[in-house]
Parts: sequence; C-alpha cells; structure tokens
Amino acid sequence: MLDENLLRKYDALAPRYTSYPTAPHFHPSFGENQYEQHAERSNATILPKDLSIYIHIPFCHSLCYFCGCNKVVTKAGGHKVEDYIEHLMAEIAMRGRLFNGDRLVTQIHFGGGTPNFLKPHQLAEILEAVATHFHLDLPPNLDISIEIDPRTISPSQIEELFAIGFSRFSIGVQDFSKPVQSAINRQQSESNTLACIAEASRLSKSVNVDLITGLPKQTPESFEKTLRKVIDAGVTRIAAYSFAYLPERIKAQRMIDKDSLPDTQIRMRTTQLTRDILLDAGYQHIGMDHYALPEDRLAKAQLNKTLQRNFQGYTTHKDTDLIGIGVSAISKFDTAYSQNSSTLSIYNEMIDNQTLPIVKGIALTEDDRLRAAVIQDIMCHSNVDLSRTVSSIVERNSPLQLLDYFKNELKALSEFINDGLVSPTKVGFDITDEGRYFMRPIAAVFDRYLDNGNKGNSGVVPFSRVV
Repeated sequence: MLDENLLRKYDALAPRYTSYPTAPHFHPSFGENQYEQHAERSNATILPKDLSIYIHIPFCHSLCYFCGCNKVVTKAGGHKVEDYIEHLMAEIAMRGRLFNGDRLVTQIHFGGGTPNFLKPHQLAEILEAVATHFHLDLPPNLDISIEIDPRTISPSQIEELFAIGFSRFSIGVQDFSKPVQSAINRQQSESNTLACIAEASRLSKSVNVDLITGLPKQTPESFEKTLRKVIDAGVTRIAAYSFAYLPERIKAQRMIDKDSLPDTQIRMRTTQLTRDILLDAGYQHIGMDHYALPEDRLAKAQLNKTLQRNFQGYTTHKDTDLIGIGVSAISKFDTAYSQNSSTLSIYNEMIDNQTLPIVKGIALTEDDRLRAAVIQDIMCHSNVDLSRTVSSIVERNSPLQLLDYFKNELKALSEFINDGLVSPTKVGFDITDEGRYFMRPIAAVFDRYLDNGNKGNSGVVPFSRVV
C-alpha cells in the first residue's frame, strides 16, 4: 500500500489530460470559420496527417448514475433517432468537403451514449456516408470500433456488427457486483455479458472491456471477482477507469449515496490490486488506467511510441487529425481543438442552417503545443525526453532545447523526485512505478492554465480527484 502521507499530499483535483489545454478552457469565440482555417492549414502541410473520425451516438435506454457522458435517455427509437441520423449524415458531408482527397481515414470510432442503441442497418448507413465523403484506408489498416452495452445486445447481433465492418469492440462492464450495480442503477446480466465478450473475441483480435474502480459499495475483494472473470474471458484490453465523482457537474451522480463511496485508502487498494493482478496475468500497463496483452495493437503502440491519449482514452493512432461528429463531439488538429454543441436541439438547428455545429474551441499557441507534447509523453510513456528542440515540435527555427524551455517546471518537479515518484535522467525524467499512480499531478506541473482553485470559467470545479 502506498504511504498515506503521499496519498494525502497528492490526492488533489487535477485534469485527466485527454487534451491540453483541457476542455474547460475552450471558448465560444472559436467557431466554424476558425475550424475551416485550421482544416485548410492541416491540408497544406508537406505531409498531411491521416484522419481519425469519432461519431457520437447519445442515446441510452436507461440512466446509469455514474455516467458523465453526453447522453439522451429514451426508451425507443423512432423519429428522434432517425432525425439525429439524418443530421449526422449532413455533418459528415459538411466535414468531408474540408479535407483533401489524399487524407486517408485510418480509424472510425462510435462512442456514446450507447452506439448499439442504433440498429445495424442504421450504423451501416452512417459508415456508408463516411465512405462516400472521405477516403478510407484499405481494410487491413482501417480500424472501425464501437462501444457496446451488453444489456441491449445479443451475441448474434455482435456478429451482425462484424459483418458490416466493425473490427474492434469495447464492452461496458463496470462491475459485476450486484450491490454495486444497484447503487449505480446498472443491473447487468453476467452470463449475457460474458457471452457477448466471447462472441466479440471469436470475431475480433481486439476486444476491450471497461471497468470502473471507486464505485459505491465496491470493495477490493468484490472488484477482484469481476476482474478475474474478465481476464478468464480472454479480452485483449482492459480499461480500469477511476470513478470521477463530480455531482456539482453531473446531475445523475446526485442519485448516488455519498456515504456508500469507498474512502481514499480503499480506492487505492483496489487500484493497486487491479494493477498487480493484471500484470501477473500477462497484461502490460498502458499509460494511466489501460492494460493490454502484448499482442494487442495498444501494447504495440506504446512500444513503438505511437500511443496517443485523447478524448477516447488511449488509442493507437498518434499521427492523425481527429474529426468529431455528432452532439458534443470534439475535434483536434495540431493547432486547435473544437467542440460541437452538447445540446441536441441546438446541434440539429445548426446543421439545418448549413453551419458546422461548433460552439467552442481553442487555437493553440506555440507554448500550448510544447506543453501538450510533454504532457502526452508523461501520460502515454512515463518518460520525457527534453533534449528535443523547440523546432522539432512547432514551426519555429530555434535551437532551444526543451530542457531550457522548461527549466522552471523541472525545478518544480523536485518534490516528486524527493518522494520517489519521478526519476531524473540526463535528457529529462522518468515516472517511477509509484509515480504512475500520480501521473495527473506530475503532468499538472506543465499546465500553465491551472489556477489555485482548479476552477474553470464557470466557477464549477471541472476536475476530479487524483485518487
């Protein structure tokens, strides 16, 4: 067990760094015109990047109290769903016109909400629209993935998804414990979930399961049972997210009894137990909270330095521009982020007006890009090489090394070094095994946007606790 003094010292509020700058710093002055300028800038580079497309499906059959995703809870499909699909098609066409024909799409990911809320033929229509308006890479190189709620799908329906082109599956489990499921309003059949995992594993070389530590009524012993069942199912990836309890921001979480949440020591015991069991089972620790078998692309991406952390967690496609499609979806270039409206009615209205549904974003300064590069290395590789020059990251002819650029930040790492969480090297620093539990506060040393209160423009605390 980690020293309690370290837990007390570093269990603060900090971003998860799925982007830098983080989403609370996006602003409404960034809209369609700015997005088009950055898209053109990305087209004009000497070697334009490949493209990754994220498609957000917000619909869910029921409300899970822990969930902070953008969602629309509805019992059935009908007009609202068909209407949303039509607007998605229109946005796909609008985005497609902005990118040159030599930009290959190498990844398509459906997230939510519950993407399998849509019927297979509806998902196929969306994929066909993407293929019509973008240039897809050849099948061996094209990764098409989908998040699945096993409560609303059968093994045979997973085979249907495979038949229309999905090559990777991410299955939501969270926890098999009945008391935990009751506390988060997510009653889930263990037998059907394992059957879905088995069918996905039969069809695909890459199957991910999402778990969450720190849920109400969860204990290390109960979570271990879930973990071992998932391992025995043979999945190639496991994401063991730490529950972000933010009832000030997420209304559904107000339905959770705060007194039923495990305390910091129990959460840390569960996190450490998870890591020990997964490493013993042959999984590699990927970044902060992901694990993968050596043969999985995620583990290979970490090995060859193409691992990336973005709004979908850890992915294998580092050198791509991300196009976010759908309500609340976020897009990313080297030089900017943008986000669609999170309100379904506003999203639809903007599309109807032939306007990209972008409501906020941020153009990155050179300083932003340099800090983002360092934070990516911390979060993805636990190793930072600061011998690189500024000009290796941004378009500036400068011999200045990152060692000199970040000399003040390196001094600020001294506490982490003294506590055994960071180990200095000749060209930068490494994160130690103990330090991996505190990657977020280590990365925060390089975040110039954080203020003392860790609050965004709204005054609401936008970040969860580290532990």
